[in-house]
Amino acid sequence: MGFSWTRVGTWAIAAVIGIVYGVAGTIGQAAMWGPIPLGLIIAVIGVGALMLAVRVLIADRWAALATGLGIMIASLVFSGKGPGGSVVVPAPAENEVSTGIIWTIAVPIVTALIVAWPAFAAPRTSDVTGDSTATGDTTAAGDTATGGAEHRPL
Repeated sequence: MGFSWTRVGTWAIAAVIGIVYGVAGTIGQAAMWGPIPLGLIIAVIGVGALMLAVRVLIADRWAALATGLGIMIASLVFSGKGPGGSVVVPAPAENEVSTGIIWTIAVPIVTALIVAWPAFAAPRTSDVTGDSTATGDTTAAGDTATGGAEHRPL
């Protein structure tokens, strides 16, 4: 894939969406339901699902990376002290593990897993003339919209 302003625009939009989800996850990760860190669980699943959807639907690792970087930037910005001295992600008490620390570590790990996961292309077949095509791309009649004359199993 070469350079394209459309791709750059897609990356920018993916980063902005990542920032929005990062803000929501950074604020929501502190929610507890008794001893269960429900906010953290939902935040990690939510950003993982977002990045996976971007990776699968756009089929571009760079867009998924832009989404993950947006999430990480939002997490970094909103984890510090605000202008009025307020703190969104408080430091843990002595000898305790904070959901904020887990959130800060989980987002890069999820991003790395989704971006680095290999892309599996459709198996290639070869016809009598030696032209190789991806399975399911064309049919014997050459018409994918109507199904053509040949049906291949999925």
